[in-house]
Amino acid sequence: MKVKSPEIRQGIRASELVEMFSSTAFNARRLGEAAKICKEMIENDSFVFLTLAGAMIPAGMRKIVADMIERRFVDCLITTGANIVHEISESLGLGHEIGSPYADDLELAEKNINRIYDVYIKQEAFEKIEEFLSQIISELKGVYASYEFLWEVGRRIDDESSFLKKAWNEKTPIFCPTLHDSIAGLHVTIYRKDLQIDFFRDVSRMIDLCFQKRKMGVIVIGGGVPKNFTLQAMLLAEGFDYAVQITTDSPQWGGLSGATLEEAKSWCKLKADAKAVTVYCDATIALPLLYTYLLDNLRWRG
Repeated sequence: MKVKSPEIRQGIRASELVEMFSSTAFNARRLGEAAKICKEMIENDSFVFLTLAGAMIPAGMRKIVADMIERRFVDCLITTGANIVHEISESLGLGHEIGSPYADDLELAEKNINRIYDVYIKQEAFEKIEEFLSQIISELKGVYASYEFLWEVGRRIDDESSFLKKAWNEKTPIFCPTLHDSIAGLHVTIYRKDLQIDFFRDVSRMIDLCFQKRKMGVIVIGGGVPKNFTLQAMLLAEGFDYAVQITTDSPQWGGLSGATLEEAKSWCKLKADAKAVTVYCDATIALPLLYTYLLDNLRWRG
């Protein structure tokens, strides 16, 4: 089969362009392949894990995550404490602002503005987050897994577009193995009375999910702890049938975020015949395109 130039025309749909990518080369082709693998894993009623690392919520990806949960394109989310904190900020209407990576950071500090590359968030947002979370934390008693604690947070959020709220509504587990490594973790430490978060309960639940007798798929955004936490849970099971990874890291440095899915096969985290592809691309570009393709080519599973 020959390489084909995309037949771009006025008014072309983004999903059509992603389809055309499959006949090009390099990472455009990988993105086209990733879209088809994701489509197949969902159509085959696979249990799909989505792992989310990096500053994806400050970067504006929250509604994509929420929609994927609501449409049941994904059945389980694994993310960082930072993304949880920033999602709460968005849910409270505090949000993030477009900034500049060339700003004077000392001047920003004087104005109580925090910078995430080219995104700003005011210190006031974290004060409101503390006020919101402290009430929840002080009310809860007993031992919770991280996903159970986040359901309690989602239950109290009024923003129906929040992925924490949708996870509560759909009873979709959101695991946060780095919750303690975040501002939310600091608040749990300060305000808890009779609340304990048991991360080993997360591990047990993840293993149970991996032992389901059905096809298993994973979409990895970025890498990091969410990626490892998800893939390692499959060590005791049979391995993933489908895997898609979007990352900007390279494998030769030996870091997990750049580790290839082929390497994961050596650990038996993926089945030998698993359909898998890694897309080397900024996830703020690749994820919206991937979701657009799925939205135009799949029915709602809800």
